[in-house]
Amino acid sequence: MTSTLVPGGGLKERSAHRDPNVLRWLGAYVSSAVGDNVYFIALSWAAVQSGTPAQAGLVTAASALPRALLMLGGGVVADRYGPRRTVLASTAARAALVLTAAVLLLATSPGLWVLGAVAVLFGVVDAVFLPAAGALPARITGRGQLARVQGMRGLATRLANVLGGPLGGLGVAVGGTAGAFGLAALLVGVSLPLLLAVRVGTLPPDDASPRGAVLAELRDGLRHIRRNAVLRPLVIAAALTDLGFVGPMNLGLTLLAQERGWGSSGMGWVLAGFGTGAGAASFLLTWRGRVPRAGAVAAVTSLLGAAAIGALAQVTSVPGAVGVALLIGLSLGLSGALYGALTQAAAGPAYVGRVTAASTLVGFGVAPLTFPVVGWAAELWGTGPVFVVGAVVSALGGVIALCAGSLRRAELPK
Repeated sequence: MTSTLVPGGGLKERSAHRDPNVLRWLGAYVSSAVGDNVYFIALSWAAVQSGTPAQAGLVTAASALPRALLMLGGGVVADRYGPRRTVLASTAARAALVLTAAVLLLATSPGLWVLGAVAVLFGVVDAVFLPAAGALPARITGRGQLARVQGMRGLATRLANVLGGPLGGLGVAVGGTAGAFGLAALLVGVSLPLLLAVRVGTLPPDDASPRGAVLAELRDGLRHIRRNAVLRPLVIAAALTDLGFVGPMNLGLTLLAQERGWGSSGMGWVLAGFGTGAGAASFLLTWRGRVPRAGAVAAVTSLLGAAAIGALAQVTSVPGAVGVALLIGLSLGLSGALYGALTQAAAGPAYVGRVTAASTLVGFGVAPLTFPVVGWAAELWGTGPVFVVGAVVSALGGVIALCAGSLRRAELPK
């Protein structure tokens, strides 16, 4: 079996978990993701030390706005210059930016404005990095391995979350915030030599996208989504699922733990339950490699996850909340990975960056901006209605996926 996206166009497709090229990409992804976690901890710690909790919250959320505004343009950049080249350039910029923050903290005591500027600039670079990073897997393996690669990526994300917290805390304890920023820059930088060794496939000559101004290429990408019977409902479903999930399961969970008296340890157990479920879903895809009737499975598990989000706010005990969070992680982890694999399978090879940007824009850029609304709503009406509204919005995504026959019948390539 061959793939047109493999270098040379005639290399035999091999299982992704046994492919050295994919494993080099995976190592780079893990190192960069761990660095991201350490960076966020360092930024949060520095912001808390320099201002009030509200000001620290603004600093830590400052990256979301440029991501929301610029990510679609970042998808254009990824498609125009290629995801590998774009990932390399943006990774180098991320490492340099975080290293600059470390030097500033070592030399002086920068105020909140400087930290906020670092966060905004990091968000600008992220707006280019994230679409390219999402598009790269489709260019390093065959189409039949897309689901397995998404599973491997999910496992890498879970590993980065587990390692990032302790490493960030260790960096702060040993070297202060400057040391933690330096460690983050090192981890992000380590991914560069691995990325340089990753080979990418060339686009078939008949799959080139028209070149023009950025806005023209962006419109061309959105037109590609609108005309594709699978991508059109898929992008909407993924956006609604993310929008209903991110607020309740981030700030909402913190407020719920306070309201229930679970404390930070109880909240940690709930998050561990979610991470375990999401990790199990990723392991399933890595092991199986392909899920039959992927579109229907993604829609059903999305609905199941939405119902679990609504149920979480009704649970009073920590063990019960851990069980519900496990179900949320398992169901939404599986649906999210399948949505990602279906996106890359349905998108034209020259449009993967723009399609990836559109499908992940809400999760990475728009949804974090809803945190103030979540906090305000919880203050007025309590956490229960917040989780119910989030569940309804997320369920709409599953309903759209289930009602769209083209998406419901969509299969992953063999």
